[in-house]
Amino acid sequence: MYILFGILIIICILFSIFCFYKRKKIIKKICNMDYCQKVHLLNDLLEPFGFCYLPESDIVTSLRNAWQKKFGYMSKYDHAALHFNMVFDCEKVYFYYNEKTWLLEFWKGQYGINIGGEIGIYRADKIVPPKDFSKTIFYGVPDSEMLPLSMVLNYKGQKLFSLTKKHWWLTGFRVGSYCNPEDLTMQITIDFENREMLESFMASITRMAYSDCDLYVCDDSVTFMFGIPHSRQPRYFHRFLAAFSLWQDRIFCKLFNFVTRPFTCTVDKILYLYFFLPACFRHLFRFKKSRKQKHRKRKCCRKKHCKKKCYPEYKCEEKCCRKKCKKH
Repeated sequence: MYILFGILIIICILFSIFCFYKRKKIIKKICNMDYCQKVHLLNDLLEPFGFCYLPESDIVTSLRNAWQKKFGYMSKYDHAALHFNMVFDCEKVYFYYNEKTWLLEFWKGQYGINIGGEIGIYRADKIVPPKDFSKTIFYGVPDSEMLPLSMVLNYKGQKLFSLTKKHWWLTGFRVGSYCNPEDLTMQITIDFENREMLESFMASITRMAYSDCDLYVCDDSVTFMFGIPHSRQPRYFHRFLAAFSLWQDRIFCKLFNFVTRPFTCTVDKILYLYFFLPACFRHLFRFKKSRKQKHRKRKCCRKKHCKKKCYPEYKCEEKCCRKKCKKH
């Protein structure tokens, strides 16, 4: 018994020495890198997750060609977000335009150890009755139908960052920060294609208890403040789980800042986490649709039958699939 206890102590000491020297080596490696080189490396690491780093705003944002676009959006995604430590306020605006059903949704809140906001533009290629909104999959609009979007995220009245792009899913995440969703406000500006599209959106959002005083219209654009949601929030159906997720996020945020304490710059902190704890780095950027992300990485073969969809980036291992899947 004493021998096993002594072996355990020796292993712990050796592990601590290993971590100490590994940590020093990583710190030296990051300090010797040029800032542009760091940003380039970080963007290469974030690209498979569908994100990139914006040094001018010190935030992580989504790419236009992000893989999440393939899977679209359903209302149940917001309900499932609590299981992935994402606690946010959201607002869905459905409207009809050009014989299609459009959905503009806005999010703000805590995404793991990140404070963030999102604006998503989705549509269905048909007229969907209101009773089927929650059961319908809405897909991200194609490049030709993207709209100029703008967001300004504020924490207790103080500006965190601003972002303006033509996008289908405009996002911004401040890494290593914590807050309650109620403390965030997001100023949103949307430039529509024409007056008809704007009026259809305005008719829908005013039915959600937004008054004319809350909306500022200029030509074909509208600006409003997203603070207190006017619709029932998914997290209110699971209050205990939401409170527990926020508690976890606060702990994880403190752990992230403690582990990366040798650095103050966000890009340095993230790269340090990547070199020191790669598994934590991968978990950090699974902001949304994590189940879909895992499903995307599955191989298309299962034993002797090819039942799953083949993805070009993953090679099939089974001979039966190689014959049936023409992509490989």
